[in-house]
Amino acid sequence: MTITPDPAQDLRPTSDERVIGRASVAGGPGDRHRTVRPAPRRSRDARLIAALFLGPALLMLLVLVCYPIVYTVWLSFRSGDGTRFVGWDNYATMLTSSNTRRAILNNLIWVVVAPTVVTVVGLIFAVLTERLRRASALKAILFMPMAISFLAAGVTFRLVYDEDPNRGVVNAAAVTVHDVFVDPSRYHGMDVRDNREVVSVADGFETRGPVASGQVIQLPLVGLPPNRIPADAVAASPPPAGPGLQGVVWLDFTRGGSGQPGVIDSAEVGLPQMTVEALAAGGEVVATTHTDVAGRFAFPELTGGPYVVRLPADNFAEPFNGITWLGPSLITPAVIGAYIWIWAGFAMVLVSAGLAALPREALEAARMDGASEWQTFRHVTVPLVRPVLIVVMVTLTINVLKIFDLVYVLAPEASQSHATVVALEMYRVSFGGGLDYGLGSALAVLLFALVLPAMLFNIRRLKGDR
Repeated sequence: MTITPDPAQDLRPTSDERVIGRASVAGGPGDRHRTVRPAPRRSRDARLIAALFLGPALLMLLVLVCYPIVYTVWLSFRSGDGTRFVGWDNYATMLTSSNTRRAILNNLIWVVVAPTVVTVVGLIFAVLTERLRRASALKAILFMPMAISFLAAGVTFRLVYDEDPNRGVVNAAAVTVHDVFVDPSRYHGMDVRDNREVVSVADGFETRGPVASGQVIQLPLVGLPPNRIPADAVAASPPPAGPGLQGVVWLDFTRGGSGQPGVIDSAEVGLPQMTVEALAAGGEVVATTHTDVAGRFAFPELTGGPYVVRLPADNFAEPFNGITWLGPSLITPAVIGAYIWIWAGFAMVLVSAGLAALPREALEAARMDGASEWQTFRHVTVPLVRPVLIVVMVTLTINVLKIFDLVYVLAPEASQSHATVVALEMYRVSFGGGLDYGLGSALAVLLFALVLPAMLFNIRRLKGDR
């Protein structure tokens, strides 16, 4: 007997074909039962690979970050040597210390001034360099200070802020500008020769008593180095006879010591352009004149008298030698200036990247509508680049809260207490001689509490950008 196969049975898929069919049409429209689930073995392998990669990083995070934070908080409740529990005493000492209050105030000044100025300067540099043909070279020069460590920058700015104008660049410029508007004194540091007729008074010199008209007044001075003798000075000589008051001011010094004190010798020179005043009996200045190249002066109109003749203090005022930038009053602004010089290039690079991503259509539309360059910059460029400016501000805020090395290197020992910040105060208390690790740990916790809000703001902003 012959068995004929059923055609319907031949068209049924085998078990293997059904599996393949489900896999090939899985996820098709209207099919809810054809989803291929990953094998449990593959899921376990993925978790194992993730653990192998994240494990070392997690271990380093625990050892290098989490453990030091916990240990520092624990140590802040211990005594200076860590042997006994003192509770909140370290925090009470920290908050009542004048040094800590000054450090917090300085940190506040840093947070308000430094990030704002650096961001503004970086924005200006970025906008200006965008229009230059050699913008890349200029940006590289402006960014170059970032390659210098804070230690090297501190040593460099020690020289920049040097009080001596012959070494300090800032004071050299300040003295040059000052001397353009105010003539420096040529006779600073001079003194009067031992003379019964002339006395020192109020940084100047005057006759010991009143003098009558017709009398020749001799005012001998000493203490002028040869390199500061005026080029137009000639040999001193007494004035010619004439009416009124007359006299001579000269350098009463002869090289080799052969001259006679109080007497005009042939090798001694007069002091030109010296201001001379005549005072009445009540101390009122009634006449003023200047000496000639031979040091002579005269008041021909003063025929009465008696009068007191005075060389005022303006003749002997010390010249302007610059500003004490690293002194207690200016040390914090000086250090902030060095910080701005270092970080302005960093802000410029980030802002330049933001400017490069701006839609040019918006800028061109503003210009087509008649907006000026300033209006375009203020109402179009700045709003569009605001996210980048916020990134720069937050980054710099976190950075200045932790500022330490630049202040430590740049501020002299005499001014360091006036420039102190929380990080520097933590170092000084813990390792700078105090060796109080409990109080130092409390300051470290304070610094962490100051930095934490800025970090959380930055994290929240980054999550919002996703």
